[in-house]
Amino acid sequence: MGLPTGLDELDELFGNLWRTLGPEAHIVAGGRIKHMSRSMNDVAARWFNDVHASLGVRKARVLHFSSPRERPAITGEWPRTNTVNGLTIRAHGGVFHTAGLDAGTSLLLDHLDDVAADVDSDVVDLGCGNGVISAHLAQRLPHARVHATDVSWQAVDSTRLTADANGLSIVTHWCDGLADLPDDSVGVVVTNPPFHRGTAQDHAPTVAMLTDAARALHPGGTLWCVFNNHLPWASHVKRLIGPTRQVARNRQYTVIRAVRR
Repeated sequence: MGLPTGLDELDELFGNLWRTLGPEAHIVAGGRIKHMSRSMNDVAARWFNDVHASLGVRKARVLHFSSPRERPAITGEWPRTNTVNGLTIRAHGGVFHTAGLDAGTSLLLDHLDDVAADVDSDVVDLGCGNGVISAHLAQRLPHARVHATDVSWQAVDSTRLTADANGLSIVTHWCDGLADLPDDSVGVVVTNPPFHRGTAQDHAPTVAMLTDAARALHPGGTLWCVFNNHLPWASHVKRLIGPTRQVARNRQYTVIRAVRR
């Protein structure tokens, strides 16, 4: 298998494999050396007695895991559970910030009342992650249809688990961008977009997400977006969506609101 880069994702994956594999199982996992660390061996040792690495070849290395432990050293159950602003958040290991609340999303949620005031039809959490934004929207707007989309199955399932844990109605979509939603069908899109693809910085997915938001928003609909201050999303949003204003800014993050032309 390919080696996940995140330790939480690796821990959850090993737990699932441990429950499935027999005592003679041998896992061979490859990865780029620059994305590997000794902490991966520590995670694997919770589940397997024999953990060792091959020699590096062409900037890559293979790790071997065998002899599943009779009683693994489990550090917690997956999906993880956490409480954020009175809501129960549940998340898989491969989801951004797992079951927590990152500082950028927290700044965006400080303006939830302003976001809610814009909602005149369907509202979408684009790149839903663990569902913390979707859950806050669904709690604040019980009569609105809240959609949550993500290209990651782990994110979509985490959002579904979060919705179920709080008794909230959220329509989840496992899709690229807003592919499941028709043109001009959405009143508000809310997003904390990525700027990495795996471990590499890559702006292309976010530009594609913003382009899709422009398609799905009806004229006069609004996009709410939070991003790291050093990123160029405000100029992209203005070009792709329409008139844009800064709503909030702190030392790390900026929140903007844009109106679709």
